[in-house]
Amino acid sequence: MSQSQGCVDEAKGEKIRASPHLTSVLTAVKTHPKQFRRLLFFKMALDSKTLTAACHCQSIHFAITIPADALPLKVHICHCSICRYTHGTPCIFHAPLPAGVAPQFIAPSSIDKLTLYNHAESQAARHFCSTCGCHMGDRSHDDGSWVISTAVVTEPNQGLWEMRTHAFTTSSLDGGLSAMFSHVDGRQLDVFNLEASLDASKAIRTKAEELRAECHCGGVSFSISRPRKEFLDSPASEGWVLPRDTSKWLALLDLCDDCRLVDGSNVIAWMFVPVDHISPSPAGDLIIGSLKSYKSSEEVLRTFCGTCGATVFYSCTDRPGIVDVAVGILRAPEGVMSENWALWRRRISSQDDGLKYDPDFSRALIEGLKVWGSKKGMPEDFVLPRV
Repeated sequence: MSQSQGCVDEAKGEKIRASPHLTSVLTAVKTHPKQFRRLLFFKMALDSKTLTAACHCQSIHFAITIPADALPLKVHICHCSICRYTHGTPCIFHAPLPAGVAPQFIAPSSIDKLTLYNHAESQAARHFCSTCGCHMGDRSHDDGSWVISTAVVTEPNQGLWEMRTHAFTTSSLDGGLSAMFSHVDGRQLDVFNLEASLDASKAIRTKAEELRAECHCGGVSFSISRPRKEFLDSPASEGWVLPRDTSKWLALLDLCDDCRLVDGSNVIAWMFVPVDHISPSPAGDLIIGSLKSYKSSEEVLRTFCGTCGATVFYSCTDRPGIVDVAVGILRAPEGVMSENWALWRRRISSQDDGLKYDPDFSRALIEGLKVWGSKKGMPEDFVLPRV
């Protein structure tokens, strides 16, 4: 095509004059089609970023292609009871995807390997792995848009997402983790609350000597008692209660990679309780009600609600008779951190994993926990017994 001939805009059916630059481009396309396709692919790669995500068992594996100008993804940290009771964590970390962007499942993975959870108040369907229980994200009922968990992205956070907001902190009653950090990488996080709390009334008031635990759908429900005299008098109690307050159980925050990929949250919290202090007491397979089990390793057995996806129990072979209870499903009237029941360690668990995966957030939480724990008079450290 010569410059004098011009070219035809097929969409409008009108003739436009080709510039020398356009003519050279069209000539290059015609004479070197393969090289042009490579150049176009390279430009598209510069204009976008493809992320992959997967759960712990790898049953769920997908890719999302994000326009470069939409990065970093904006994360809201939600503290509402719906998120806590469906995840089993003190809060969750969600990033809305740009319009038109959705997970593209990588075979043999498919959306059919996810369990969907809806409830009367839901504005979106929650999606979690049917095998390991990992929450991958939510899909809106209105427009089909997605929010994804930033905990399941397969590469560390290097400008991929950014913590922006603490949401529904009043639902936690005590502030939860929002009381530990208000800034990430020197940037102050916004705080969003409705005038009327979503669900602050859903703490379950029980006897002073019992703490209720229940997932969102109610398929898993049990009570925890305080340390009993016969337990305190036995050698089995050594290391599981502290002399400073023998009415409380030990608890900690955990940044380990396995927990992150089994739950779908950037941090999880555990309270350590003897099985015989839980009613109804779980059997060796840790099954109560609607629980499903998953072995994340030869030594570790985990359980989650098969209906709503809440993480519930963790047990390992070197701690017989003791289970880790997910703090996010506890219904303490005083708030998420269950301070009338728990002594929190000021040292976070598996901090190296967290610092590798999401360094800015992990540093903020590690330092914030130290300050919060010091103000609350929590123990600086303790080491869990092992056999």
